[in-house]
Amino acid sequence: MQERSSVVDLANSLKAELDRYSPGGKLPSSRALVERFRVSPVTVSRAIAQLAAEGLVVTRPGAGAFRAEPRTGAPEAGDTSWQEVTLSAAGAAGLVPRAVDASGVLVTLAAPPTGVVEFNGGYLHPSLQPERALAAALARAGRRPGAWGRPPTDGLPELREWFAREIGGSVGPADVLVTAGGQSALTTALHALAPPGAPVLVESPTYPGMLAVARAAGMRPVPVPTDAEGVRPDLLEAALRASGARVFVCQPLFQNPTGSVLSPRRRLDVLRIARAAGAFVVEDDFARRLVHEDAGPLPPTLAAQDPDGVVVHVCSLTKAASPSLRVGALAARGPVLERLRAIQIVDQFFVPRPLQEAALELVGSPAWSRHLRSLAGELAARRTAMAAAVARELPELTVPHTPSGGFHLWVRLPDGTDEAAFVAAGLRAGAAVAPGRPYFCAEPPAGHVRLSHAGVAGTAEVAEGVRRLRAAVGR
Repeated sequence: MQERSSVVDLANSLKAELDRYSPGGKLPSSRALVERFRVSPVTVSRAIAQLAAEGLVVTRPGAGAFRAEPRTGAPEAGDTSWQEVTLSAAGAAGLVPRAVDASGVLVTLAAPPTGVVEFNGGYLHPSLQPERALAAALARAGRRPGAWGRPPTDGLPELREWFAREIGGSVGPADVLVTAGGQSALTTALHALAPPGAPVLVESPTYPGMLAVARAAGMRPVPVPTDAEGVRPDLLEAALRASGARVFVCQPLFQNPTGSVLSPRRRLDVLRIARAAGAFVVEDDFARRLVHEDAGPLPPTLAAQDPDGVVVHVCSLTKAASPSLRVGALAARGPVLERLRAIQIVDQFFVPRPLQEAALELVGSPAWSRHLRSLAGELAARRTAMAAAVARELPELTVPHTPSGGFHLWVRLPDGTDEAAFVAAGLRAGAAVAPGRPYFCAEPPAGHVRLSHAGVAGTAEVAEGVRRLRAAVGR
């Protein structure tokens, strides 16, 4: 059982027993709870902390946990209706309303109920994370001289140099800023490149987190269709001309959600078209370290092929390591780098030094390359198992492309299928999937779901989750 499930189960058990204790009464000791429920001390500590956060118990260092005194009356409710007027006032100036909708992102962040197969996840299952290597890296980092001091605002020089080598081409350490993960880097890039109300070209479909950033900043996402070779250059050129946009955001490698790879010819076309239009290309290279073991040689980054500063490159260690290793990079050349640097400083000052030191220790250790090799094999096995299970159990669903990187399949539902109903039925049957609608910034051509195979324990759970989906649709 995963730790989070054990914590929830223990917290629920303790809640059910709270009536046994009078207000102020002491709960059993941590040792007694460990022995009674056969869980770890960490699980007990986290369950008690959850009850304390809910106001049900009070903890006293050295004394234990006690049932909280009952609350005396509910606080008087205020009138917050005035906020609707204030938050929508930007529309009066003719700008795009800054509506913040995180639902498409929360689907991949929220943990499903206990026992539900997690096909909606956006991160690696704990068994796929290099937990020992991360723990060792963090321990070594904490002992480094000055590890808890203030870091350079641009990031540790050694870490910037590592990222520059990974990006390739003529990108150097001076062109790199260390960021708090890929989402933070995307946010900084969009704020630097487009003002509120401006159009921003995006692949269709595309990553909901990027759409949320653009809309929250008052920008207007404009879709550019893709096919098996990535974004279509003819439609990109037409969209730039028609919209006047000066920013195009893309994922050339194992695109989320389709898994497509931008073809060599199209890569050069995209750079040429953007340069002619005076537009920037934001390259979200999130999946380079999620390559499968049966993939061929990877193409270079767009940034490595760009001599003119067209590309603003985004990458991160988070997806291939741990959700909590929020360390990434922005790379750019020319005057735009100064704007990116200024916005990052204003937004977050700097990435905490211990986290940067730990990332540097991790990628510099032999354990990192071993982890990536192991991950490549595991992801390939899970992808193959999922594709086979969908073809066997749900042949009416269409998988347009089976990727050789990333950790999900993009599945088209039969024409006329109610996407929301399919997702809800799957959850009732015990399999959580990500709906396709949030991946489109305009009307979708059909119903889709995204099935992630990285958030489950292994190929057996992949097969079980697809079997539950089959049961959900009544086959």
